[in-house]
Amino acid sequence: MEQTPTGTPVGVDDPYDHAGRCDHLTSDGNCRLAREYADRDPEFARERARFDYECVAAAEDCEFRDCPHYASTTNGRECTRCGIEEVRMAHDSTARPLLEEHHLSYGSHSGGDPSHEITVALCRWCHTKVHKSFARIDDDASPDPEAIAAREARRTKELEEMGFQSALERADTE
Repeated sequence: MEQTPTGTPVGVDDPYDHAGRCDHLTSDGNCRLAREYADRDPEFARERARFDYECVAAAEDCEFRDCPHYASTTNGRECTRCGIEEVRMAHDSTARPLLEEHHLSYGSHSGGDPSHEITVALCRWCHTKVHKSFARIDDDASPDPEAIAAREARRTKELEEMGFQSALERADTE
């Protein structure tokens, strides 16, 4: 199983099995990084420009992992492992998010392959289980009871804030 630089497991054997489309891929199959951020890697941008900015993975026998700038980062909407959804408290700067970004790849890979950023969303509870045990990202897991309680407490607070009370009702209660 892949590990972090400190030796804790990340919950997968191959991060690419859990990676999605590249963050730099546009809807028309081009590489946004080469087109809009050419200064980050001018040689790469020139190479992509020669191919009309076509994504490296669009080539016949290439995959995303063949691109030196491949990145697949989470949208953070639900836990990849247990499926619990994020409920953010917009006006509470002290509330810790229910979901955290979990890195599946660290540093360069064997064989001199480039390092790619690959992340998924995990709830705090699954994140701890993955790093502190042999829990895997693709386990058939249910949300932890504490995670469900935290989510429902946030939803209740959210519904209370959205409630409407007329001026007449407020006057009656004062």
